[in-house]
Amino acid sequence: MSGLLAYNQSMENLPIEMQQVLLQDAAERDTVTARRKQLLEILWSERCLTRTGLIARVESVLRKGCFGESAWEDTFYRDMRVVKRAFRAAGYELAYSRSKDRPGYYLRGKGNISLALQRIIEGAAAEVNASQIAITCQLQPRARVQQGFSITHLAHQVVAYRRNQREVIRD
Repeated sequence: MSGLLAYNQSMENLPIEMQQVLLQDAAERDTVTARRKQLLEILWSERCLTRTGLIARVESVLRKGCFGESAWEDTFYRDMRVVKRAFRAAGYELAYSRSKDRPGYYLRGKGNISLALQRIIEGAAAEVNASQIAITCQLQPRARVQQGFSITHLAHQVVAYRRNQREVIRD
C-alpha cells in the first residue's frame, strides 16, 4: 500500500500535461479507463443525461457494447462511483435529478451546460443565415425531413471516419 501512496504523491507533482498524456495512453489501452474518461468528459460538458443517455453517448465515442454484454448495469454503476469520486476530488458534486422535466445526472451548482459548450452554441447561432432559414421554412415537410436525415447521415459518417482514424492510429 505504501508503494501506491508514494506513486500517487509523485503523480501530483507532475505537470498536468504529463498526467494527461498518461491518462490518454491508459484510456487507449484499457476499456474501463476509456469509459470512465468519456463519462467524465460528457458529464463535465452536458447536464441531465440519464443512464441510458450516458451509455449511448459513451458507446457512440468508443464502441457499441463497451459496457459489456451482460451485467452492463453493474459496470455502469461501478464506473459512476469512480466518476463521482473524481468530481468530488476536484470540488464538484455529481447529483441525479428525478424531475420529470429534466431527469438525469448534473453537477450541483453548475449551469445546464458548460461554459465551453455554451460558447460553441452561441457561435453556431451567430452563424445562422436568416435567408437559409426562410428557404427551409418554405420546403415541404417531406423535404425538411429528408434534409434532416441527410445531415444526420453525414454526422454518422464523420463519427465513423473519426473512429476508424483512431483505430488506425492505435494499430
